[in-house]
Amino acid sequence: MYNGVINIYKEKGFTSHDVVAKMRGILQQKKMGHTGTLDPDAVGVLPVCLGNATRLADMLTDRDKEYEAVMRLGVATDTQDMSGTVLEEKPVQVSEAEVEAAIRSFVGGYEQVPPMYSALKVNGKRLYELAREGREVERKARSVSLYNIEILSMQLPEVCIRVACSKGTYIRTLCHDIGEKLGCGAAMSSLKRTKSGCFTLDTAITLSALEQLRDEKNVEKVLIPVDAMFDDLAQVHVPDIFIKAVQNGNFFSLHQIMERRMFGPGEEVRVYDSAGRFYGIYAFDGEAGVFKPRKMFL
Repeated sequence: MYNGVINIYKEKGFTSHDVVAKMRGILQQKKMGHTGTLDPDAVGVLPVCLGNATRLADMLTDRDKEYEAVMRLGVATDTQDMSGTVLEEKPVQVSEAEVEAAIRSFVGGYEQVPPMYSALKVNGKRLYELAREGREVERKARSVSLYNIEILSMQLPEVCIRVACSKGTYIRTLCHDIGEKLGCGAAMSSLKRTKSGCFTLDTAITLSALEQLRDEKNVEKVLIPVDAMFDDLAQVHVPDIFIKAVQNGNFFSLHQIMERRMFGPGEEVRVYDSAGRFYGIYAFDGEAGVFKPRKMFL
């Protein structure tokens, strides 16, 4: 069984679920999952967790993202992108300066209402399923953060932007909201995710490339170990005489590790045995003088 993360380049036409299903066939392994849905028409970075790395999925999904998108002004659709049904078209009578000002105004905190065509669930049913039934339900606005929006090119009615944002940001909805602010409407015509946490476009591989690596018995070349996701944390090693506590997911004390240094209250560390096998993430309890488990990857 493979344990780790593979940075997949999701190609157009596949759902994120399709990617995982195809990887299960390529690697002959069931235990895996992706870390953040991309629409079928979108392309780009899709980290997939395998084996015990599936316990990482929620942590990786929570990380910041970066996208490149093309926004078309003067049109509104039911899906907020150009794959949907056109609801309204208006002439684009705004200047480039006005477009730039509208885009810049969204940088920072932003209350965003998720689109009906999304995978979010309401009363146990996904919004896109309700939308396909012709039903629209009320959605609560969610706080998202847009750290930066860079205008890459502008040839009205189209604008290409790069967006650095928090988890849960819908770029389709951002385009729609920019269009609303300009008074002419807008829809997203293309989307590429260029970054998800520490995963970037330049290291992402296609499914066909993964298949070739499998045939060459060289999948490990692109398999990122679980502990590499926490390389900003210090390492501690527990000698064999005390390792049973770690194997059982229990706490262990400061004097039971090989390192001799001070640890701050709540400081998280990567825990290994004397042979270098990774067990999980622990946090130091300063009052009790012990390390307590946060996330185990046995």
